Amino acid sequence: MYLVQQLGETTGERAKGPKGAQGALTPLVWQIGSAFLAGTLLEVAAHPKPGLVTPRSNGSHRDMDIRTFMVSSAAIAPCFYECADAGLRHDGPLAALLPAVRAIGCRYEGLLLSATGGVNTQRGFLFSAGILSAAAGHLGRDGDGFDTGSLFATAALMSEGLCARELTGAAGREPHTAGEWLFRRYRVLGIRGEVEAGFPTVAVAGLPAFEAALEKGAPLHTALIHTLIALMAVAEDTTVLWRGGPKALDFVRNRAREVLRLGGALTAEGMAAIRRLDADCIARNLSPGGSADLLAVTYGVDALQRGGALRPAAPSDQPRTASQSPTPSRIS
Repeated sequence: MYLVQQLGETTGERAKGPKGAQGALTPLVWQIGSAFLAGTLLEVAAHPKPGLVTPRSNGSHRDMDIRTFMVSSAAIAPCFYECADAGLRHDGPLAALLPAVRAIGCRYEGLLLSATGGVNTQRGFLFSAGILSAAAGHLGRDGDGFDTGSLFATAALMSEGLCARELTGAAGREPHTAGEWLFRRYRVLGIRGEVEAGFPTVAVAGLPAFEAALEKGAPLHTALIHTLIALMAVAEDTTVLWRGGPKALDFVRNRAREVLRLGGALTAEGMAAIRRLDADCIARNLSPGGSADLLAVTYGVDALQRGGALRPAAPSDQPRTASQSPTPSRIS
């Protein structure tokens, strides 16, 4: 309740609806922000996830655990509401909305790093979900709901020319970010390319896998794990590239495809293969963080498709036994 009151006081006083009326943040803004916030919370709560932080494992990470994600999620929570509000109030070309959204995102990036002591937990998700929140807010001005094609197209128009400006255009200087370094070395576009292209990985792999799992009767938790594997099978995951180069990316993609051939998280054989891949990613110090970010995005977009409704998660989604306790980091 305090967060709602605080946002209403700090942001809502200047918020404008589609007709420019002053007032508190609209229900639409709350729906959008909550969809993406739920996405990142559900992503980190899922287990098992190969090489990634879960409530039971640090994965391939020595510098973060579930508590790190809890404090960083709390730090960035208002960002998605503010970005949605910015999109709702924006008049003019879509390209002019991006600087405002990035200014909001940079502020919350600072809060994230302050909360984690400098550890990068969700910067990629902060960027992509911030842009999608603003795109959804802008589309929601007419009250027509959210079509994924329109949502992704709006995000693409907002970010048109981003890769040329920030990656190709950085050729004459030393790279300032991991994304610039990876583009210089491997010519990969990373999350900037995903956003500017209109989230093709989410559209082609994430959403279809999530919807198919739910249609087959999988509980939410299982559907999320299944979707993660589908994303890992195709994503140009720059977190994996950063840690292990192209061979590591090929390894993760090929193993994820093998898991899918076994049925993914929807079969006992597939789940056993996921656990083996988790152990192998930890042994190789690999973590598909880019795919995890896209999983959180997938859930947020799915919620928007459903009118902002969050899917219920039953307690039986993830039964816990006495032997299933959190484990310390296993990588030195």
